[in-house]
Amino acid sequence: MGSMPAPLRSDAWYAGQDRNSYIHRAWMRRGAPDSAFDGRPQIAIANTASDLTPCNMHLSEVARSVANGVWEAGGVPLELPVVSLGETQVRPTAMLWRNMAAMAIEEMIRANPIDGVVLLGGCDKTIPSLLMGAASVDLPALVVPGGPMLTGTFRGAPLGCGTDVWRLSEEVRAGTLSNRDFQASQSAMIRSKGHCNTMGTASTMGLLAEVLGTTLPGTAGLPAPDSRLQERAHESGRLAVEMVREGRRPSQIISKASFHNAIVALGALGGSTNAVVHLLAIAGRLGVPLTLDEIDRAGHGIPLLVDLQPAGRHLMEDFHRAGGLTAVLREISDLLDLDALTVTGRPLGDYLEDGAIHDTEVIRPRSEPMMADAGIAVLRGDLAPDGAIIKPAAATAELLQHRGRAVVFDSVEDLHHRIDDPALDVDADSVLVLRGCGPRGYPGMPEVANLPLPRKLLQQGVRDMVRVCDGRMSGTAYGTVVLHVSPEGAAGGPLAKVRDGDPIVLDVEGRRIDVDVPAAEFAAREPAPAMVAALARPTRGWEKLYVDTVRGAETGADLDFLVGGSGDRVPRDSH
Repeated sequence: MGSMPAPLRSDAWYAGQDRNSYIHRAWMRRGAPDSAFDGRPQIAIANTASDLTPCNMHLSEVARSVANGVWEAGGVPLELPVVSLGETQVRPTAMLWRNMAAMAIEEMIRANPIDGVVLLGGCDKTIPSLLMGAASVDLPALVVPGGPMLTGTFRGAPLGCGTDVWRLSEEVRAGTLSNRDFQASQSAMIRSKGHCNTMGTASTMGLLAEVLGTTLPGTAGLPAPDSRLQERAHESGRLAVEMVREGRRPSQIISKASFHNAIVALGALGGSTNAVVHLLAIAGRLGVPLTLDEIDRAGHGIPLLVDLQPAGRHLMEDFHRAGGLTAVLREISDLLDLDALTVTGRPLGDYLEDGAIHDTEVIRPRSEPMMADAGIAVLRGDLAPDGAIIKPAAATAELLQHRGRAVVFDSVEDLHHRIDDPALDVDADSVLVLRGCGPRGYPGMPEVANLPLPRKLLQQGVRDMVRVCDGRMSGTAYGTVVLHVSPEGAAGGPLAKVRDGDPIVLDVEGRRIDVDVPAAEFAAREPAPAMVAALARPTRGWEKLYVDTVRGAETGADLDFLVGGSGDRVPRDSH
C-alpha cells in the first residue's frame, strides 16, 4: 500500500463536514467539481497586472498559462490580484509603497486557503515586493517575470526606454535636439507589452530572481511578447504543484550562496543600483545576514560582460538573442556557488551546461570584458558613515577620482528652481549635491539622484558631473552618481551639513566619499534649515507609518516591524 499524502495547509479550510468547512467549500464552488476540494494543492497566482502599471498590463494573459499548468498537474489555480506599483506613474515614488505591497501580499497569502503561490511581476518594485512578502510567509513560491518589451526604433535608431529619455531630454536642454523631435519619439519609445528594454531595475530584478533560484531556469529575460514565455508560465504552474507536494519553500532555496550569486551576476550584467536595496530587504525577510560590505566584497573584481544600455549599447531583445542569462552565468561560473538550489530542487550549476554566447557584440566572452572590474562599489567616509553606492559601469572613468566644490540643493523643488539659473555658481568640476531625498525625508527615496546638469554646462558640451544624493536613481539612468548616502539627511546624516563651496572628494578605487572640512568645524554645524523645512511630515495613513518605522537604505529600507517573517500559520476560524 502506498503512503497517505501529507495534509495540505488548505485542508484547514476545506476538509471535514462541519459548518465552517461547508461555508468555505460552498462559497468557492461556483462550478468547481467536488474534486477541487479533495486534497488538491490550492495555488494562488499573485498577479500585479494593472492598467496603471503599464509594464504589467499583460500579466493576466500570463496568469492564464500558469493556471493551465496548475490544472494539468492536479492543483487548483486561484488568481489573487495584489497591490501593483507602476514605476512611471505613482507619485511621489513607487518605493514608498514597496513595503506596503510586500505586507499586503504576505497577509493575503497567510489569510487564504493557499498551499503555494506563483508570483507574477515585472515593473521595478513588483518582483521585490512579491519576493519579500512570499519569503515572510515561506509557503512554496516561485516567480514568473513578465519580461521586457521589444525594441522600438525612431528614424532608424533603436530606443532604450528610460535611458534614451534621460539622454534625449538633456540634448533638448543643451539645444542640440529640437523639442519637436523629442516629442515625436514618444510614440516609438514603447513598442510592445513588457517592461523596460534596458538593463534597468525591472530587467535586473527579473534576472536576479532567476539567479536567486526563484524562477524556473531559462525563464528570466524572455521578451514579454515571446510565445515561449507562455510556455514557461505553463511549466511554472505545474512546478508550483510539485513544490507544494514536496514541501519546497523559499527558506530552503534562497541561501547566503544565492545572494552571493546574485551580487556577482549583478556586476557581470551591469545591473541596476536599485538591486542593492531590494536584495538587502529580501535577505532581511529570510533572516539571511547580508551587509553593504559583503555586497562590495562579493561584487569586487567582477567583469562586465553585457553591452546593454545604460552601461552599453544594446537592449534586452538583443540580450535574449545573444544567449541571455545562462550564457552570462556560464562565463562567470567559477565565481558562482553552483550548488545553490533552485525552485526545481536542483542546483543552479545543473542549468549552465548549455549556455553559449551567440553574439559577442552583446555578451562579451570572459577574456574580453567591457570592464574588468564592474559591480556596485560601496563607499564610506565623512559623507556616508553608513555607506553609499556607485555604479562604475555607468559612470565616466575620469570622474571616479575627483575633487570639486559642492553646489547644494535642499530639495527637488530647489533643484528645479535653480539648476538652469544662468547665475548659478557652478562649473564642470563642481559636485552637485541633492539632499532630503532618503526614505524618511522625501518620503520613499525617489529616483532623483541623477540630477539634470545645468543648462549652461550642457551648452558647453558637458555631459557628466559628479552627483551625490541620499535618494536613488532609475536603473535605466547613467552618470557618475553617488547614491543611497546613509544616514540620509533627514536622519541627521552628514549630508545635511554640507554647504556650497565645501570641497567634496570622491575616490571610488579607495571606496571613499568625503568632505574636506576640518572635523570640528563640520561637527559644529547645524543641519541646513532649508532642507529641514522641506522634509516630509505626514500626519496620517501609510506615509506616517512609513516615515515613523522605515530603516535606512543601508539595510534595505524595510519597515522595522516587517523584517523577518511570521510563517504560514493558519489563522483562527472566521465563523
